[in-house]
Amino acid sequence: MERCIAVIPTFNEAENLPLLVPRVLAQGPQVELLIVDDASPDGTGKIADEIAESNPRVHVLHRAAKEGLGPAYRAGLARALELGADVIVQMDADFSHPPETLPQMFRELEEYDVVMGSRYVNGITVVNWPIERILLSYFGNWYVRKVTGLPITDVTGGFRCMRRNTLERIANYRLSKSGAKIKEIEFFFLDRTRGTSKLTMQTGFETLWLAWWLRIADFLGRL
Repeated sequence: MERCIAVIPTFNEAENLPLLVPRVLAQGPQVELLIVDDASPDGTGKIADEIAESNPRVHVLHRAAKEGLGPAYRAGLARALELGADVIVQMDADFSHPPETLPQMFRELEEYDVVMGSRYVNGITVVNWPIERILLSYFGNWYVRKVTGLPITDVTGGFRCMRRNTLERIANYRLSKSGAKIKEIEFFFLDRTRGTSKLTMQTGFETLWLAWWLRIADFLGRL
């Protein structure tokens, strides 16, 4: 069985982490976790270390400060490759990405290079969000697709499963342009019930700008 490492960034997830780890590990004996903690002041990093000490399938990467989800994922993905992962999963720590979806992702990965969880591939599968947030996310994804030309319904979802050799080519836009076979599968996105959301208005504006940066960089041949 191929070695799979799920990369999970954390910041103030002390409530969620002890509950999430066993559910992820239960998805198969080949599944491991890499917790990437950005110096959480609530002690999440210490909890992660304690879990790792008692379970060799759990790894921890400590970062000096909170720098955002993107940098945390990049550091985690690089570390997962260093650890020798054959398959890498990106998922959040707040249970919005259900661990029970992982076996389906692994099955689809037999035929595809990347498998993405999507909130919009078959209608809208978001639970417990106010209507204005759903509309903002849905039309934000529509906007990014129109600007970049990406054939992906949920560009900002962040729940994905990739083979090692595919990850080494890096990034959604580059993967699509390189001809990687991408499969989107439906999952039910449940808003967090513990802790607080890390999403900000700045993150939304950064996503909108990034879409144009990718389009321009591609046009100039700088991707």
